[in-house]
Amino acid sequence: MHRIVISALLMTATIVTAGSGGTPATGSQPDLCAPAKHLRMPGAAYQVNACLADLTTAGTVTTGHTNPADYTGLTHAALPQQSGVPGVQIDGYFPDSSTTNTNHGWNHDSQFVLRLPTHWNGGLVVSGSPGVRAQYANDKAISDWVLAHGFAFAATDKGNTGSNFFTDGIRPGDAIVEWNLRMTQLTLAARATVTARYGKPPARTIAAGISNGGYLVRWQLENHPELYTRGVDLEGTLWSRNGPNLLTFLPPAIRGYERPNGPDHNAIVAAGFDPRSDFLWNYHYTVYWKLTQRIYASELDPSYHGTEADYVYAARPQAQQAVGRIALTGRIGRPLITLQGTLDSLLPITQDSDRYAAMVKQSGRQRLHTYRRIDGGNHVDGLVDTFPDLLNPLVPPFQHSITDDSRQPGVG
Repeated sequence: MHRIVISALLMTATIVTAGSGGTPATGSQPDLCAPAKHLRMPGAAYQVNACLADLTTAGTVTTGHTNPADYTGLTHAALPQQSGVPGVQIDGYFPDSSTTNTNHGWNHDSQFVLRLPTHWNGGLVVSGSPGVRAQYANDKAISDWVLAHGFAFAATDKGNTGSNFFTDGIRPGDAIVEWNLRMTQLTLAARATVTARYGKPPARTIAAGISNGGYLVRWQLENHPELYTRGVDLEGTLWSRNGPNLLTFLPPAIRGYERPNGPDHNAIVAAGFDPRSDFLWNYHYTVYWKLTQRIYASELDPSYHGTEADYVYAARPQAQQAVGRIALTGRIGRPLITLQGTLDSLLPITQDSDRYAAMVKQSGRQRLHTYRRIDGGNHVDGLVDTFPDLLNPLVPPFQHSITDDSRQPGVG
């Protein structure tokens, strides 16, 4: 993992025109953004600037300025498609030594995207990818919506990607520590570039993210509130040294599911999952529970070599120490909206946002926090298409919470 030095953000970026060597294709609207074609992202090792007729996925899928694989399954089919937002897109990467992100054939981590609409409302939304996805993962859920409302948008891949993200770094927890550093790095660079593009700094900078991206929002508002006006997190992952965290509730859920005589409903509910979500458990056991437990134990407790079901966090002091490096406190310094679905079958709400809301209250910051429990919401909206009568989508209320200033706690 590349060690980030904040002064490195002042390094001169390399500007390369788009269109060759695996880089995104160029657009065809230089008259819309010619003054911005030479913008530089402070600290970038490489970047590609392109003037595009449409910065939303309605346009970028065609021009090669997004990767649909990054966002597959995160939104439901009925989510309205935004379109018709011209402007500048900057793709690139910051210096880094790891190579898990293969987008554009770059094989280089710490990739970012910055989108600068021609018609700007004075705001900037900054985000990190959910799960272990890459920088375009938020294009449908966040970027399209905020661009259509006039915001600039920036996203990072968090510095490492994929199911082997834990190979980045030396000490247990290093890869996740880097996630937070990369979010800070991107915010500083994006704010500077927005200022250069429009001739004034953003009037509001909003941190927004889903799942692991939501964790980044919480961490940033706790540790770098000076960089943001407010934040919105959807089902942000809770890391707490003493629990709960996914290393405390996934193993008992896995054990309950793997009982010789079939899944033990009571054991899974006892692990924190809503009993009404039982129709989702087979899918989540098959796709998420074991893989998630395995890769995060590899990151935070690499000396463990047992099964996912046998893992006991309370007996793993090395894991507790590593989680302490990335733990949240609830001491937010800017207004935050948290949303989570009651039927979340990856990060059960009782072990995640319910607990984080309690942490915020215990820290005395509850006046800054608005917490919305969305009945019938699951972890990913893609499953709404499979169970339309049982699940409610989370992305629409999440989007409105980002762009509607009247909903903000501690504002107005």
